[in-house]
Amino acid sequence: MKLSVLMAAVLLTATGAQAADTLAKVAASNKITMAYRESSVPFSYLEGPSKPIGFSVELSNAIVAEVKKKLNKPNLEVAWMAVTSQNRIPLLSNGTIDVECGSTTNNTARAKDVAFAINHFYTGTRLLVKKASGIKNYADLKGKQVAITTGTTNMLVVRKYNEEKKLDIDILSAKDHADALLLVESDRAAAFAMDDILLYGLRSNSKAPADLEVVGDALQVEPYACMLPKDDPQFKALVDGVITGMMKSGEFEKLYNKWFLGPIPPKGLPIGLPMSQELKDNIKTPSDKPAT
Repeated sequence: MKLSVLMAAVLLTATGAQAADTLAKVAASNKITMAYRESSVPFSYLEGPSKPIGFSVELSNAIVAEVKKKLNKPNLEVAWMAVTSQNRIPLLSNGTIDVECGSTTNNTARAKDVAFAINHFYTGTRLLVKKASGIKNYADLKGKQVAITTGTTNMLVVRKYNEEKKLDIDILSAKDHADALLLVESDRAAAFAMDDILLYGLRSNSKAPADLEVVGDALQVEPYACMLPKDDPQFKALVDGVITGMMKSGEFEKLYNKWFLGPIPPKGLPIGLPMSQELKDNIKTPSDKPAT
């Protein structure tokens, strides 16, 4: 271990006010910890015990490859840790994880605690319902129970909309997306309000995809981006370079086609969601602009 790297890591630990140095920390420990989600299909989800797969997982692997190259550590240990909507920001802020690429909205409130890489997807809050329910939009939810995953921006958006429109919706907090889906499948909730792409992914892998549909207007459009430690411009530049490089080379579009248009595990069914105009524009001119 180089003395300079060790000193940098020690100094970082001792002086929390100083800018983060993720690369020094990783080099000193010979380990990088990547976060994944257990049910954010098709971005980051499990295929079998402790085997994360998905579009965002592939972005994570590309970042790891560049870190190994940058540090000249081909045998760098790569640890994977499952996170939830609720604990992902605290675990990144306290250094337990180094990168979180899942289905996380890049917004100004979160930017107080973490940094965000280049945006890699755009989505809006819609509803997953049973086809037999007759629910087509938010107005149809008046007085009904709606599941939303705890710690998501969707919770804030729906609460605000509920108050403005006086719909008297009863919001049920779910630990993760899979739990919220179960509430709809078991008729304990009339709908699951979440990012539309996650709803499409959950439907495709559900017990009875033909019984479910995604409905409603998108309440807002938000960008997804990988979360990084705050105040570490060197590490952000590395991650941004990986993602923009993939966008320029065409690799990013290939990955998109693989995970959003082609058949995906475990059932081999395609989600069938063409690339949005917002994402096409972002590939031409990469941006890390947050949602408000």
